[in-house]
Amino acid sequence: MEKLKFERPVISKINAGVPDKFGMRTFINPVTQIDGIPVKDIIDQYGSPVYVISEKTLRSVYQEALHAFTTRYPKVQFAWSYKTNYLNAVCRIYHQEGSWAEVVSGFEYNKAIDNGVPGNKIIFNGPDKSAGDLKKAIENGSLIHIDHFDELYDCIQVAKDAGKKAKIAIRVNMDTGIYPQWDRFGCNYENGEAWDAINKIMPDESLELTGLHTHIGTYIMTPAAYAVATSKLAQLAVRIEKKYSHHIRYIDLGGGFASKNTLKGAYLPGTDTCPSFDDYAEAITGALNNSDIEYGHMPALFLETGRALIDDAGYLLGTVLANKRLANGRRSLIIDIGVNLLFTSFWYEHNIAPAQYHQNDYEDTTIYGPLCMNIDVIRAAIMFPSLNKGDHVVISRIGAYNMTQWLQFITYRPRVVLINMKGEVEVIREQETNETMNMLDVVPKHLKRS
Repeated sequence: MEKLKFERPVISKINAGVPDKFGMRTFINPVTQIDGIPVKDIIDQYGSPVYVISEKTLRSVYQEALHAFTTRYPKVQFAWSYKTNYLNAVCRIYHQEGSWAEVVSGFEYNKAIDNGVPGNKIIFNGPDKSAGDLKKAIENGSLIHIDHFDELYDCIQVAKDAGKKAKIAIRVNMDTGIYPQWDRFGCNYENGEAWDAINKIMPDESLELTGLHTHIGTYIMTPAAYAVATSKLAQLAVRIEKKYSHHIRYIDLGGGFASKNTLKGAYLPGTDTCPSFDDYAEAITGALNNSDIEYGHMPALFLETGRALIDDAGYLLGTVLANKRLANGRRSLIIDIGVNLLFTSFWYEHNIAPAQYHQNDYEDTTIYGPLCMNIDVIRAAIMFPSLNKGDHVVISRIGAYNMTQWLQFITYRPRVVLINMKGEVEVIREQETNETMNMLDVVPKHLKRS
C-alpha cells in the first residue's frame, strides 16, 4: 500500500455564511419570480431598484397569526402597527382583514382616519401627543395609551375642556428577563409607578381606564418573556378589580415578535431560530387563562405586531452595477440598492439571491450599494456567485420598516408595486422625481434668477 503524502494543515478564517459540521453551503437558489411574475419583467416595466409587496403573503400570514391566537383565546384583536409600513394600500389590506390601527403620532393618526378606520378602532401610542392630537382622539373615541405623567395631566385637562370622557390605558414597562430592559416608555411596574398612575386615573371623572398595555421590546426571541408580561398586567387588573370594582376591557401585549430574518452576529439563521406564532400565542394566552382575573370579566387580548406580519411579504429588486477587487484581493459587488432603501441592513443579514441562473463559482464577497458613503454595505460577507453588470438580484424579507425609515439621499426613492390576489402588478407608490423633490423647497427672493 502506497504511503499517503503529508499535507500541511491550514486554518482558514470564515468570513461569510454559517458553518456547520458538514461545511459551508455553497449554493444559493435563484429567485426568478415572485407570485408567478418574472423578476426581469417587473424590473423591465417598473425600473430598478423597485420594491415588491405580495398581497397573497400579507393576507396568509395575517390569517396564520390570527388563527394561532383565536384558537387559544376567545377575544383577540390585532391592530396594525402603522410605523412598520404605512403605505395606504398595505394598511387597507390589513384593515380589510379585520385589523384595527395602532399609531404613534398625529401624522399616523390622520393616515388611519384617511384610510377609513373608525376613531374607536384606533390605538394611540407614543410619547409625543400634542393637545390637538389628544383632543381629536378623545372626540373620536380612540384608545389613548398614556406614556408618562405629563401626558396624563394634559389628557385630563383636554378631556375636561372638551366635556368628554377620555378612554385611556396605561403603558407599563417591566422586568421580563429581556435585557436591556425597555424602560424608556410607560410607567414602571416594579417601582410602583404604574400603580400610582392607576390611582390617579380611577377617581378622575374625565377619564375611563379601559386597558393595560406593554411593549417589552423588539425582535423578542423568547416567548416566555411575554408570559411574564401578561402575568404582571393580569396582576394589575386583579388589583384594580379588588380596589375599585372596575373591570378593564383589554390587555394589550404590543408587538416585538421576531421575523425569520437573521440578526447580525447570530450563529444560526432566523429561519431556524424564530419562534412561531403558535409559540407566542401559547405563552401569552396560557398566562392570561391561568391568571386570577374573574372568569366572567376576562379582557380582550390586543396585539400590535408588525414586523412578523409583513417582513415575508416584501422584496427589493435591484441590478448589478459593477464588480471590483478590494485591496486585499477580496471580491466586491456593487448594486443599485443602498442602505438608504434598505435601512434594516444595519441589523439584519438579509437574504440576497441572483434573479437568474448562474455558474456555481462562489466566492467570499462584500456587496455594496451605490451611495458615496463607506457605510453603504448591504452584506459585509457572503459566499456569492459571480454576476455580471446588468444582472438582477432579489433581497427578501424586507417588508417591515424599510418603506417608513427609508431616506431620500443621493438617489430618488423608487416605485413600490403590489402583486395583487389576481396575480396582477399594480403601482402603490410612484417613484420620486425632481419635481416632487423641489415641491417643498422655498427659494428666498434674493436667490431667485433675475
